[in-house]
Amino acid sequence: MDMPNLRIAFMGTPDFAVPALKALHTAGHEIAAVYSQPPRRAGRGKKLTPSPVQKTAEELGLPVYTPVSLKGAEEQSEFAALNLDAAVVAAYGLILPQTILDAPQMGCLNIHGSLLPRWRGAAPVQRAILAGDKETGITIMQMEAGLDTGPMLLKSGTPVDGKTAGELTDELAGIGAELMVRYLAKADKIKPEVQDDSLATYAKKIAKQEAKLDFAKSAEDVEGQIRAFNPSPGGFFEFEGQRYRIHSAQILEQSGQAGTVLDDQLTIGCEQGAIRPNVIQRAGKPKMELRDFLNGTSIPVGTIV
Repeated sequence: MDMPNLRIAFMGTPDFAVPALKALHTAGHEIAAVYSQPPRRAGRGKKLTPSPVQKTAEELGLPVYTPVSLKGAEEQSEFAALNLDAAVVAAYGLILPQTILDAPQMGCLNIHGSLLPRWRGAAPVQRAILAGDKETGITIMQMEAGLDTGPMLLKSGTPVDGKTAGELTDELAGIGAELMVRYLAKADKIKPEVQDDSLATYAKKIAKQEAKLDFAKSAEDVEGQIRAFNPSPGGFFEFEGQRYRIHSAQILEQSGQAGTVLDDQLTIGCEQGAIRPNVIQRAGKPKMELRDFLNGTSIPVGTIV
């Protein structure tokens, strides 16, 4: 028999967290509060824009809190006063102090985008692609003070295949939503599993400079960089002071000097093999299929990018 519906807080910010919020609402849980990071300035007019989670919560008629921090006594007593069964956290982006972690009866439960203990940290999806992992997934975990170190409650995997970080994140968001609803229905029957710290890897945040494509790597690795940095920050090379983002590319067996344009189809040599863009974008311009791009732009054979 399933557990009764719970009184919960939902804590999340980006698109990744939206499916879980919707699923918990649809499942009939009482969502006493939704916490999200404060609105940020975005777009050409730099207008204050609420997060995807805040927008969704408001559409669902749920109360929304957007504190800058949860370290203050006032925020912590406000949270404790909600008298929660559980808090569900999905890419919230703020540190949860111990008093917050301890406040709900079942504690704080996190939807994490990797198969823990692999890829603890901020960028598990991108790091899995960059490392050439064949599989990744979602772990529902009990949060504690350490970074993604808490006991694992449920897991579900999916092949990485040739997916971009954007595609994989969207898929994982759906898996995470379904898994969290399933966990809350069966929580009293699921035994926590302690992580093996010796198997842990750290998924540090993606730095913008990492997105410059490194053609001294194999073509397979470069194509992995392109997928890992799609949609953001976007894998790029430079030519004549301009930045060119490659959104997708194919791997070829051609050989030539790493970083050199090998033919009139913008095939670029790598340490092993070569890559050819499928979709490319010059800074400030729309993205284009390679054929259309080459009609208006010439990057001569022999150019080093």
